[in-house]
Amino acid sequence: MQKLTAVILVGGPGTRLQPLTDDRPKSVLPVLNKPFMEHFIAYLRQYGIEDIILTLSYLPDVIREYLGDGSRYGVHLTYCLEEEPLGTAGAVKNAEAYLGNTFFVLNGDVFTDMDLGDMLAFHRENKAKATISLTWVDDPSAFGVVETDSEKRVKQFIEKPPLAEATTNWINAGTYILEPEVLEYIPANTHYMFERGLFPHLLGTGAPVYGYPYRGYWLDMGTPEKYFSLNVDLLLSKVTGPLVSISGQNGIYYSQDAVIHPAAVMAAPVMIDGGSRIGQGVRIKGPVVIGRDCRLEDGASIENAVLWDNVTIGAGARLNQCIVSNNVTIGSNREVVNCVVTPSQTVPLLRQ
Repeated sequence: MQKLTAVILVGGPGTRLQPLTDDRPKSVLPVLNKPFMEHFIAYLRQYGIEDIILTLSYLPDVIREYLGDGSRYGVHLTYCLEEEPLGTAGAVKNAEAYLGNTFFVLNGDVFTDMDLGDMLAFHRENKAKATISLTWVDDPSAFGVVETDSEKRVKQFIEKPPLAEATTNWINAGTYILEPEVLEYIPANTHYMFERGLFPHLLGTGAPVYGYPYRGYWLDMGTPEKYFSLNVDLLLSKVTGPLVSISGQNGIYYSQDAVIHPAAVMAAPVMIDGGSRIGQGVRIKGPVVIGRDCRLEDGASIENAVLWDNVTIGAGARLNQCIVSNNVTIGSNREVVNCVVTPSQTVPLLRQ
């Protein structure tokens, strides 16, 4: 049986996720208290993909140090470093030495439950050189739309059409299946994109390029708001994944070494990681994620929030609709609403 390989485009600094990515890449941001890339790797393993290549440019040592060779996740990880940004296709060209058979390419910012096995069967059935996953959006004007014929063969790409002029609502969803020979069309050591370079070029040569439409869950974790939504959607079981377990008692999940005062009041869904302490009279109204070694002091109240590790919420403080990063202390009786809070700054979460 042919080995299945995937390239994950981990990419650059992710400026749209500032300030959360000021000191770490998006791929290790915690999602339900596990780094996002752990969820991604477990997703690929479901489909027998155990040979995974990560393209790195921003803080690569943080990722390599955490994930290692992948053996603890049951996969083999290879890292391809970009000294200069190479673009989506250029980054894959940089990994060409590891790509001898049909392979997947995935956007490392996207969380989806798309069936990769079904997509691969579609690709093989159509004898495609490239298959592009498509997702439906109500407003395609901020995206590149993909027109296909009745057989799902791609006709053309249109970049960010005005809403009134859009001929389709199907957009590029950032997951591809490629045959290795298409790498010949990507220049080496050059910034080159799939969307504006390789795919239009393949159409020009008459190569069979197909669109694989998908209407399930798809979220690009490109902003703090979207990152927040992903945690909430998983807690509310709007989508699931192989690492997601929200089966705690009555929707309340907490590690055995978390200490919760009997007079604390919690409304599901709530997830509390190990070492955290929940004080007397604390009120928690889900969806709420609390990381490791957090401390919610007596009378604190949090609702609709994601707390990372080592966060202290002072007595009587109130949080609503917030992300709080590692090592932050919220003072007693403070009220924090609609904010991303890091040790260095506080910014709005949802833009008005």
